[in-house]
Parts: sequence; C-alpha cells; structure tokens
Amino acid sequence: MSASPTTPISASRLLLTGAAGALGRQLRPRLRARCSLLRVSDVAAMEVPGEGEEVVQAALEDRAAVHALVAGMDAVVHLGGVSTEQPFDAILPANIVGVYNLYEAARLHQVRRIVFASSNHVTGFYRQDQVIDAAMPVRPDGYYGLSKAFGENLSRFYFDRYGIETVCLRIGSSFPEPKDRRMLATWLSYRDLERLVVASLTAPVVGHSIVYGMSDNATSWWDNTSARHLGYRPQDSSEPFRAGAEARQPQLDLQDPTAIFQGGGYVRIGPFD
Repeated sequence: MSASPTTPISASRLLLTGAAGALGRQLRPRLRARCSLLRVSDVAAMEVPGEGEEVVQAALEDRAAVHALVAGMDAVVHLGGVSTEQPFDAILPANIVGVYNLYEAARLHQVRRIVFASSNHVTGFYRQDQVIDAAMPVRPDGYYGLSKAFGENLSRFYFDRYGIETVCLRIGSSFPEPKDRRMLATWLSYRDLERLVVASLTAPVVGHSIVYGMSDNATSWWDNTSARHLGYRPQDSSEPFRAGAEARQPQLDLQDPTAIFQGGGYVRIGPFD
C-alpha cells in the first residue's frame, strides 16, 4: 500500500534541494511534517525557515557548498537543477557537475539513500503509440533529458560501487491539472507526487530503481510494473480533466512531431546557435 498522509519517513534528517522550484514548494511542507529536521536548499531565495527547518542558499556546482549541505543528513530528495530545455552550457553546471557533487558528498558523508528527480524526457523520443518501461534504452529528447540520463547512470554507478540506494523518478507533468491532451497521459498530481516520494523514502529496500512519475491515468505510455516493490500506488487520475483538455485541443496534427513523440514540445526546442 502507498504511504499514508501521516507515515513518517525513516530518514529523520532530510535534505530537499530545489526547494524554491514549483515542485519543491509543494513538497517542502509535506516532507517537513514527516521528519525531525528538513534542510531545504536552492540557488534562489526561499521562504524563511519554520520550526524544524534549515534554509541554505547554495549552487549545486559549488562543491564545498554541496558537501556542507549534505553533512549530517540521512537522505536526500534531489529536485535541484535546471528543469527545462536549455543550451548545453546552461545545463552543465547544475545538472551534470552538480549531481556529481551531490553523489560525492553523499559518499563522503555516508548518506545511504537519494531520491533523484529525473524526467520523462529521458525517453522523450519514443512514440506516443508505444508503451515503454524503465528497462528500455534511453532516448533523450534534448540536453535536459540527456542530463537526466547522465544522473540516472551516475546514480547507478554510485549504487554498484558504493551501495548508495537511489530511486530515479522520471517525473511526467506535475501541475494542478493537465494542460493539454499530452498531459492526459503524463499527469502527476501533487498528492501522487508526495505519495511517490514518500514511498521512495520508506520502502525497506530500493537498490537502484527507476519509476515513472504519473498518476493513475486512463491513458498511459509507461509501464511501472518493475517498480511495484516501492509500494507506490497512485490514487488520482487525469480522467476528470479529459473533456477540458480535448476542448482546448479539438484536433491534433498527426504529422507534428509534438503529437508523435512522448516528449511533446521538447522534441522541437533548439538548436540554440
């Protein structure tokens, strides 16, 4: 069963990176209710700390700052980094150098579990008429997806070499409601996001796991069977929003790559020169 709203996480001292972002702001109060200390970090300004919180502004590419962030933590929920498609030079510092810094800090400070916010854009060049699972080869749809594929591979290396467990969350589209037809398949409610993160932190053994972050949608391109050991059971669905999404997009151009590939609009962004 999925963790209940009151289930405490086994990591009593938890680091949340990317806390100023859209999903970080959603998870911050939800995770704070489940641990004794929540340390939140971002390169951007954040709300002042509440009871049981520490707020640290830091850049992921700053190795010393990241090591200080991780010190004393039991687990990490890593949402930090660039979260949209950008030129490679903009992606590199936080998403590639930064994730390396995080895992090296976890190794040195003996953190045993990380929940890594990957992305569905790791497999964005699969077609929308395919159902795929986490064992299939990655097909990134841009530099952002490529950076998340790097993070998944890096986390697997740190598990195989050093035993640091990671759950890679290939997050779909987490918004209050689906914005278009594509999101009828990729939507992840905020409540299911919380359920997924808590399941990833509370499952007794996760090893190196990859799970797609989606709600219980009627339309789905992703098979999460291999991640059932996490105990994640989504309880929301995009179906109540179907009529509105279809009204906003009454027709699709089936020659348009954004309607062909799972990555949607990301497959068309760039080049940046």
